[in-house]
Amino acid sequence: MYDKNSKKDWLGSAITAALGAGIVTTFAISQGQHPLMAFGITGFAVAATLLFDHFMP
Repeated sequence: MYDKNSKKDWLGSAITAALGAGIVTTFAISQGQHPLMAFGITGFAVAATLLFDHFMP
């Protein structure tokens, strides 16, 4: 019923996660958050998205 061997778009997932987290962290930087912390949050969001994309059916 479902295509178990479907190719996943990892690049699209990573870009979407980076854009979403980047918007939020840009606002946080404008409120005084340290930029390295913001980049860390964005990186974590991208890594988590790629892991979920890889392991979820």
